[in-house]
Amino acid sequence: MIQTSKELANAVAAAAASKKANDIVLMKMSDITITTDYFVVCSGNTATQTRAIADAIEEELQKEGIEFNHKEGYREGEWVLMDYGDVVAHIFTRDSREYYALEQLWGDAELTPYED
Repeated sequence: MIQTSKELANAVAAAAASKKANDIVLMKMSDITITTDYFVVCSGNTATQTRAIADAIEEELQKEGIEFNHKEGYREGEWVLMDYGDVVAHIFTRDSREYYALEQLWGDAELTPYED
């Protein structure tokens, strides 16, 4: 049972890893913004893979009774954002991740690479 935002972030990361997401990073945002506790950032090789990663996250969290508040970018698949309140998943293609560079934009965030 998921009880903390860190557990939720890890569940998002684990679901992404199940679809072979690349470079999964947990960004602790709670010290920087009041809007969310963690970003989970990862990459897929193609838009099809990013959608598969998003589907896996949605399915795994639904099993825990957790629904997202908002999802955008799914149709295009270049950058899929899934807002779970305390945790926001950012699923990019490689090119989009380099372009938007969230890890640099939020450079004050504590970064933790996800290890399965």
